[in-house]
Amino acid sequence: MTTRQPARTARLLAATAVLGGLLVGTAAPALAAAPERTALRTAAREAAPATVSVSGSGRAASAPDLAILSVGVEATRKTAKEAMAAQNTAAKALLDVLHQQGIADRDIRTDSLSLSPVYTQNAQGESKVTGYQAGQSFSVKVRDLDRTGQVIGAVNDATGDAGRINGVVFDVADPSALRVKAREAAYRDAYEKASQHARLSGHRLGRLVSLSEGDSMRPGPGGAPAMPADESGVPMAPGEIEEQVTVSAVFELL
Repeated sequence: MTTRQPARTARLLAATAVLGGLLVGTAAPALAAAPERTALRTAAREAAPATVSVSGSGRAASAPDLAILSVGVEATRKTAKEAMAAQNTAAKALLDVLHQQGIADRDIRTDSLSLSPVYTQNAQGESKVTGYQAGQSFSVKVRDLDRTGQVIGAVNDATGDAGRINGVVFDVADPSALRVKAREAAYRDAYEKASQHARLSGHRLGRLVSLSEGDSMRPGPGGAPAMPADESGVPMAPGEIEEQVTVSAVFELL
């Protein structure tokens, strides 16, 4: 018993030493890789430059060269057939006078056509159909801006009580040149903002990283009230057409 015990103890010690060596050998590459990963992360942080994100807005304006009229006719009669017939007569008169005013077919478009019952409520609170209302609306482009009021007056003269002037919008026939100017102004605004941020933070402005443009904005329609049938012209004030563009930009800071 006493002879075998030292031998067993020696074997256990040898096995423990071998296992310890294996564990140390396995841990060594992991320990060696940890500083390498840390160095890569540090390098990545150092490689990523500081940036500044800004938005810019630009505007450009010019006198309009186009008027878009929203005009129409409306008639109410006892039957649907009579209402449509009256509406057709008024619509024909409207189209005829537009052609007489020199408006080309390509500049006249039907926007809507409607026929609906007219209800009347009796003393008992019951609704009853007492007639029908028919109507048609048109979009009309007037390319000679000085004649806009004259065209509106002629429409009222030709259609009488059935005529409707729903609104007028002034615009430019080709807005691309106006949009180019507004875009240039928006980029300059963004660049100047980014340059100021760079100076304030002690940096120099670097390259453009990204640039995106928002939707351009246009003015809304202006209304023109219906005029009496004996009015030969309507005074107009076209004003200016404005194009607005916004951009978002990201620049590097050096």
